[in-house]
Amino acid sequence: MGEGTFTLLLCLFAAAMSMVHGEDPYLFFTWNVTYGTIAPLGVPQQGILINGQFPGPNINSTTNNNIVINVFNNLDEPFLVTWSGIQHRKNSWQDGTLGTMCPIPPNTNYTYHFQVKDQIGSYIYYPTTAMHRAAGAFGGLRVNSRLLIPVPYADPEDDYTVLIGDWYIKSHSTLRKFLDSGRSLGRPDGVLINGKSAKGDGKDEPLFHMKPGKTYKYRICNVGLKNSLNFRIQGHTMKLVEMEGSHTVQNTYQSLDVHVGQCFSVLVTADQKPKEYFMIASTRFTKSVLNGKGLISYTNGKGPASPEIPEAPVGWAWSLNQFRTFRWNLTASAARPNPQGSYHYGAINITRTIKLVNTASKVDGNLRYAVNGISHVDPPTPLKLAEYYRVADKVFKYNIISDDPQSDGVEVTKAPIVLNATFRNFVEIIFENHEKSIQSWHLDGYSFFAVAIEPGRWNPERRRNYNLLDAVSRHTVQVFPNSWAAILLTFDNAGMWNIRSEVAERRYLGQQLYASILSPARSLRDEYNIPDDSLLCGIVKDLPKPPPYTI
Repeated sequence: MGEGTFTLLLCLFAAAMSMVHGEDPYLFFTWNVTYGTIAPLGVPQQGILINGQFPGPNINSTTNNNIVINVFNNLDEPFLVTWSGIQHRKNSWQDGTLGTMCPIPPNTNYTYHFQVKDQIGSYIYYPTTAMHRAAGAFGGLRVNSRLLIPVPYADPEDDYTVLIGDWYIKSHSTLRKFLDSGRSLGRPDGVLINGKSAKGDGKDEPLFHMKPGKTYKYRICNVGLKNSLNFRIQGHTMKLVEMEGSHTVQNTYQSLDVHVGQCFSVLVTADQKPKEYFMIASTRFTKSVLNGKGLISYTNGKGPASPEIPEAPVGWAWSLNQFRTFRWNLTASAARPNPQGSYHYGAINITRTIKLVNTASKVDGNLRYAVNGISHVDPPTPLKLAEYYRVADKVFKYNIISDDPQSDGVEVTKAPIVLNATFRNFVEIIFENHEKSIQSWHLDGYSFFAVAIEPGRWNPERRRNYNLLDAVSRHTVQVFPNSWAAILLTFDNAGMWNIRSEVAERRYLGQQLYASILSPARSLRDEYNIPDDSLLCGIVKDLPKPPPYTI
């Protein structure tokens, strides 16, 4: 069946279903994933393109839309995409991680089908297979508020997605070989803004245009592999309005530290002399600073951007202090009409505390990253499929790490890490970083309240310093060197959910785990059945399908 015919049939099916059930609108996409030559830093290299584009296409959706993406994998190896920050309520089947899905084999296709249920905000997608993220196939995913839901700022003149990230000239396959042989990726070669880096030679094309006096929304996301980046715009301030799905208190900033995997939405007013200005993204916490630049031009602008770029801040104390200024906007409506502050997370009793300590060490002479002494490996059978088909005992063991790990120096071993968590329990997760490098942690399937980041080691007395009123509800959190971060959340989304380092080499070499949240009722009210078109692999490939969940 041709791609066009397949897409037409999907459209007809969705239209019929919408008329029968009054479903939310559907958005359909067909993606051809291919190799192609790119040269973002002037050196030709193999990139991974979606419909010929690098970065990939922007997905523009609205709260509760159903998104259907037919992905054709034209690479020579398996491929999978995750939708970072999309919660996939009751539907970890579409999460796009190797613990929940079989990757799409070469020269075949798979159709993702998920709903951006009760969400708004700025998100990204990227590959989770091999080191494909180092070659492209990433992009922006925005979820706009429904027209009936008020937004706490006037409609901007336009809405721009800004994808910033460090970049390596070496190919994704070479970088993977480095990691497989026990080497680190080392330092990147540059920083890109929307897949480019302006040279400042007068020949750069503007990425964005602004009309004098108008206000624009910029969605800034760090899609890089390793480095936190500081983002700023020459001569302009930025008013923060949204962060990873939550409206924020609208503070104004000269620059923002955007850690790997994080997204911020800011308002920028074109109130300066009409000419060109640079956006700058600079590496943070590195011995030598790399800068990436992109041009913004006023529509009636005359004159080039100044070669003098504003300096980035130095040290992580500045970044920690900036984190403490981020606050949830308690009066703004969320994706539903109720205000964000109607959920009083600070008044709920904690039922479980899970401490996760990251470490770097050697296993069989090769570099590995671990959580509580175990370095995660992805088995050939995805964890969620093994669990659903009731053969988990043949693939992994639950709870092989302790909630309260022992001190440093534990010998690291390799195994799949799956925490068994109780459905609807309110939990506290402590990310403790004993290393000298910054961490960026992400949790799939949820948003959580990032209530504290502090230097030192965590103990229960530190709870006195938690923000229990207006911490931002988000899905990533950074942990500074020799520091800890605390998050609070309710495990109310049944499924198998990835907790991972957003630093690509750390994730690839074991700094990740999964939380299994099962509904004891095995009911469709809590979790969807496995989709009929799910790819099967490993030991479940030829097994009979288990009895489906029912109402």
